Amino acid sequence: MSIPLVDAAGHQHSRVEHGARVLSLVPSLTELMFDLNLGRSLVGRTNFCVHPNPGVGAIPSVGGTKQIDMAKVAGLNPTHALVNIDETPKDMAKTLADMDIEIVVTHPVAVSDNLPLFRLIGGIFGAHEKAEHMVHDFGSALNDLRARNWERYRVLYLIWRKPWMSISADTYIADVLAQANWHVIEHQTTARYPEINLTAPLLAEVDLVLFSTEPFPFKRKHLETFGTEFPGHADKAHLIDAEMVSWYGSRAIAGLRYLADFAEEMTS
Repeated sequence: MSIPLVDAAGHQHSRVEHGARVLSLVPSLTELMFDLNLGRSLVGRTNFCVHPNPGVGAIPSVGGTKQIDMAKVAGLNPTHALVNIDETPKDMAKTLADMDIEIVVTHPVAVSDNLPLFRLIGGIFGAHEKAEHMVHDFGSALNDLRARNWERYRVLYLIWRKPWMSISADTYIADVLAQANWHVIEHQTTARYPEINLTAPLLAEVDLVLFSTEPFPFKRKHLETFGTEFPGHADKAHLIDAEMVSWYGSRAIAGLRYLADFAEEMTS
């Protein structure tokens, strides 16, 4: 008996074996489509859909993740649009739905959410077997990561500066880090991506300060500036490849292996 293809908004979708024309508004889902051997079904993407290279370059761009050219979208005549609750504005998704485009809503908030995601996208677009191979590879990578006896670390994960911004414990990134027994510190706010004051007392609470490479493109120079401002905490600061710990979908498989190697380096 086949599993119902229900997305994160509770909408049930039918299987489409042939003729799907897919607009992907989520970079990680664009990459997932290619890795499911469904790149041929993509007719549109965002400027931020940069993987895989060079394959993705052949797909027309319709704009950013927050604002797109609806006239261009109409010209591409998509049958489906892949969106994400955190990344895609509601009014944009509604406009697409009003154009009779079937909206596939995603919302991974935990590492384990990748499994139904693989099956949802693979199931809708006729790549069930490939999705099941991906499920197996993901499970192996996750089991290998969890099998290690990681020491518990308290982590401050930075995603922006001016103002400084971090992440809360209920984000996808935090759940990924928790697989290595790294736990982001709590902030006195309900915001999932809170603004924070970077102070010495705050830094005294953490073992690692991770500067992510996106959405703000932190580089080595920012670590050097941090070390100058907070010399007593300079050795806690490290760059982390944000694509590997914040992108869900097929990249999460490599991301779990990356985290295992990264955590080993940080704690050895």
